[in-house]
Amino acid sequence: MAIRTRFAPSPTGYMHIGNLRTALWAYLIAKKDPEGKFILRIEDTDQNRLVEGATDIIYQTLAQCDLKHDEGPDVGGPYGPYVQSERVKSGIYMKYARELIRMGGAHYCFCDEDMINAQREVQEARGESFKYDDPCKKLTIEEAEARIANGEKFVIRQTIPETGTTSFDDEVFGHITVDNETLDEQILIKSDGFPTYNFANVIDDHFMDITDVVRGMEYLSSTPKYTLMYNAFGWKEPRYIHCPPVMKDEHNKLSKRNGDASFQDLVAKGYLPQAILNYIAMLGWSPEDNKEIFTLDELVQAFNVKHIGQSGAIFDPMKLKSINGIWLRNMDLDSYYELVKPYIDQAVKGDFDKKAIAKVVQQRADTLVEIPEMLDFFDTFPAYDSSLYVNKKMKTDEAIALESLKAGRDVLAGCDDWSEEHLHSVLMELPAKLGRKNGQVLFPLRLAITGKQFTPGGAIEIAAILGKDETLRRLDLSIAQLENKAA
Repeated sequence: MAIRTRFAPSPTGYMHIGNLRTALWAYLIAKKDPEGKFILRIEDTDQNRLVEGATDIIYQTLAQCDLKHDEGPDVGGPYGPYVQSERVKSGIYMKYARELIRMGGAHYCFCDEDMINAQREVQEARGESFKYDDPCKKLTIEEAEARIANGEKFVIRQTIPETGTTSFDDEVFGHITVDNETLDEQILIKSDGFPTYNFANVIDDHFMDITDVVRGMEYLSSTPKYTLMYNAFGWKEPRYIHCPPVMKDEHNKLSKRNGDASFQDLVAKGYLPQAILNYIAMLGWSPEDNKEIFTLDELVQAFNVKHIGQSGAIFDPMKLKSINGIWLRNMDLDSYYELVKPYIDQAVKGDFDKKAIAKVVQQRADTLVEIPEMLDFFDTFPAYDSSLYVNKKMKTDEAIALESLKAGRDVLAGCDDWSEEHLHSVLMELPAKLGRKNGQVLFPLRLAITGKQFTPGGAIEIAAILGKDETLRRLDLSIAQLENKAA
């Protein structure tokens, strides 16, 4: 049977990084099989947590990351509907919950919250972990349905065997066995008729022929309860791949609730979707070699669930930034220019060659939002302190700078050819003529025409873009500033 995976998010807000990694890994597992299918299912049974517009964010995020789903609410497919609230209307969850009751794997429950809380207090006072001892289990199906016919509200709870063990296999964590007495009898159908995630995912995965379930490690403890349901129905369980958590640090999970960046936040901060995807693929997964930069197609070929680790992976913003910078530098200039032109336009209003500016920026900027601040000197020559010429690394001081600027100004004033190639030729001859190192000449020139200690390009590149008149004007101002200070 062809592999079928699903991404089943709840539409409760922005796409957080852990969720997106789950979607990516599910996609990679499916696409490893030439016949594999990646399914999108919207799990909206918790109606109180729904956020307007969140489903559109899910569609947009998958599209931005090129994670094309083969089936889903927006593209259709033979296993629909793909929205759980729509599946509720078909009666499928209630039908199989009642079938599970008949099999002894679930029961009707009429107990109120006060009764449950009273049991919880007693058990916790004894130092025991809470397990609800439901008196409704003693009711026959006929007795329970008679109470329902009289208008009593009910939920349907799973019935857990009081003795024995339950086992399942996970691709990451291996063979796991738990004592049944440690499992709580979870609610399967709520009083509003909606299923809980813990029941709906079993029903939907079975009837959508899902072969591989990729989900967060937080569901590992619930999986024995799913296994009991699969066994009761006589259904084959899917292959489980439980993902280690994405961590903010050694002790805290990455969480939007705690102010950590979502996918949308990272894009707004100037990160490429391809770079984000590249980075999060390796959060908890190690490729067989030391390669770090992967296209989506390359990830499909390289990904292997056997190389997923069990411990949490710490999200490193600096590593993401580094990978994003590599992605930006690997773009061809035309594509890069189209991408960054809005950021250049934001900072540079003057009549400069903006494609040449893009070429300079491409080698320095690691994120898109860095670009405007890098370029603010083009339109306005900023005031700066002459002490910036004192640089131990470059072995410069104000006297050396003044000498270099005057010599550079004379050379540049005589240039009729203002191409970058010609400027490079004449300026690179200057250090030898002055008996100076390259940095002792070019560093002061760059500072003198930009007014900034750090710039996205060197003196030659920037002078070529500024043009002869503006370059000489700025040099004159900088020379005068140094001369006035020395007087």
